Amino acid sequence: MKLIANIIWFIFGGFIEAVLWVFFGILWSITIIGIPVGKQCFKMAKMQIAPFGKEVVEKKRSSLGLIANIIWIIFFGWELALVNLISALIFAVTIIGIPFAKQSLKLAYLSLMPFGKDIVKSK
Repeated sequence: MKLIANIIWFIFGGFIEAVLWVFFGILWSITIIGIPVGKQCFKMAKMQIAPFGKEVVEKKRSSLGLIANIIWIIFFGWELALVNLISALIFAVTIIGIPFAKQSLKLAYLSLMPFGKDIVKSK
């Protein structure tokens, strides 16, 4: 079931968004100071390709990660989370779309504060 859902997700927007995340990750990684942001873009691309069967878990917290998350929220995070929340609401209109809405909520959680989070396979 996860495979079919990931294929549907990939066809109807996951691929395009993942390519955009990779593009922006490469742009951020051009400068040394942008590499941490680029890594988060690659993390979002990994989740965007196939979100079914993956979980977002928190790693150990650090003060540097907290500062990076605050800067991320101010410049990028709240807009990305808002777009994913709106997407989740649109998906949740139908019963068939509810699993896709859950994945959009995972993406919203990750896109709000990506520093200090990791993507792992679900059990």
